[in-house]
Amino acid sequence: MTHDKTHPAKVIDSATGTAMVGHEWDGIEELDTPLPRWWLWTFYATIAFSLVYVVLYPAIPMLHSASTGTLGWTSRGVLADDIAHEKVEHQAIRNAIAATPIEALAANPALQRAAIEGGHAAFKVNCVQCHGSGAAGGKGYPNLNDDDWLWGGDLSAIQQTLVNGIRQPGNDATRSSLMPSFGKDGILTGAQVQDVVSHVRVLSQQDPANASSARGAQLYADNCAVCHGANGEGNRGVGAPKLSDKIWLYGGDRASLVNTVTNAHAGVMPAWTGRLDPVTIKMLAVYVHSLGGGEAAPALAAPAAPAAGAAQ
Repeated sequence: MTHDKTHPAKVIDSATGTAMVGHEWDGIEELDTPLPRWWLWTFYATIAFSLVYVVLYPAIPMLHSASTGTLGWTSRGVLADDIAHEKVEHQAIRNAIAATPIEALAANPALQRAAIEGGHAAFKVNCVQCHGSGAAGGKGYPNLNDDDWLWGGDLSAIQQTLVNGIRQPGNDATRSSLMPSFGKDGILTGAQVQDVVSHVRVLSQQDPANASSARGAQLYADNCAVCHGANGEGNRGVGAPKLSDKIWLYGGDRASLVNTVTNAHAGVMPAWTGRLDPVTIKMLAVYVHSLGGGEAAPALAAPAAPAAGAAQ
């Protein structure tokens, strides 16, 4: 160890020629090694950059806002510009979708693909909360992947459901059905409800015929067949579900069926008119139709032939 001649208080490490910092811990001292010049200039450059940034861009938080910067730049402004740009880019496609009848979109594969992609995006924002990210639904929320439909699964029927909703208050065109609460309202006794459920489970091929289902057959014919059909085939005109398959909205086990017949259910879905624009609703309908259970439009009934001798 030696002392610096110009600064006698400084001790110089004889091995490296570097001054010591003057601290000692159990005989161990630290070298006062200067920082590399490149590091120092980089550090000074970051300080200069930060000063320029503070002047040009929003940076300093204040009580209710922040400094705006001389350039007037904001991330919100960039987002708004990006959204406006995307709208311009996609407007031509949206205009084409709007001008094309929903049943005719399939004739234009590119337009059909754009409608499906747009509908998928809208579905993720507006529909997954009830129908799930994969559209598989849940108890009380229909699975949109299968081919079981309460109100019809062709494009127009799906669009109509989206436009007017299910049991939407104040909308006269909304989808609506009403099943009596047979047990709660005293239309059927508890024993009769059990018998009707036994018959329904036979219709859905869950149980073999038995004495209870035999008694329930007549009760079903008197109270249920008018909507659900004599053989449980359902009726889309009134939103009555099919009972002869194994697809259930509220569960097909005995306890769930007893609860349904006793108390009935009245699920709701909002009318998306006013919430979404017509093009987005059309794209949503096309997307739902594409999930696997979409049906072809029902064939129009042929006009009846004129009776013999009728005026031509």
